[in-house]
Amino acid sequence: MINTVLWDVDGTLLDFKAAESAAVKSLFREFGLGECTDEMVGRYSVINVGWWERLECGELTKPQVLVGRFEQFFTEMGIDPAVAAPFNDQYQLRLGDTIVYRDDSLDIVRSLRGKVRQYVVSNGTVVAQNKKLSISGLGALMDGIFLSEELGVEKPNLGFFDQVFARIPPVRPDEVLIVGDSLTSDIRGGLNAGIRTCWYDPEQKPVPECWAIDHVISDLHEVLPNLGLSE
Repeated sequence: MINTVLWDVDGTLLDFKAAESAAVKSLFREFGLGECTDEMVGRYSVINVGWWERLECGELTKPQVLVGRFEQFFTEMGIDPAVAAPFNDQYQLRLGDTIVYRDDSLDIVRSLRGKVRQYVVSNGTVVAQNKKLSISGLGALMDGIFLSEELGVEKPNLGFFDQVFARIPPVRPDEVLIVGDSLTSDIRGGLNAGIRTCWYDPEQKPVPECWAIDHVISDLHEVLPNLGLSE
């Protein structure tokens, strides 16, 4: 029986791409960088994912990722990369201005209150995540919030989960389910920690054969039957 759920935020409980697009476009206007098209945001998104994957592999630090992704993007767009650092500072704040829930996530999390313990586990920055969780109302529904920037180690490293388990009530690994959209961060992290895994795959991408994932869902409502619950 699962009694503890670890929730990823970006791309799982909240639509990160919507917030990303709105933040980048608004800051282009604010910094006087001209129009930022959907195609430009799409290119930035690809660059961003690549930099975060390098962080997950331990190749880079988070400060390197946060500024480096924009330096690469601006260089490709013919924009002075010197603007990357101040742009990123404002970007962290702007990300929390656009809240779009995935699959009624707020209602789902609210419905699980008192039935299972729920915790946020995120690699997002403290500034961005605290604002998102506050404005969205999700933070108030959680039993705890664990951000890698505060723990000093990123998902999927076992050290991240060791710190989580040291700070929550005692629980067996088979009683814990991590729900997230990232194979390289959430699912690999869950496998490293020896807990049950639930890959949120709304685009219904093929499941890699080499991954021993316990559950694959395309809608967050499907988490409930995997917990032995119904709506």
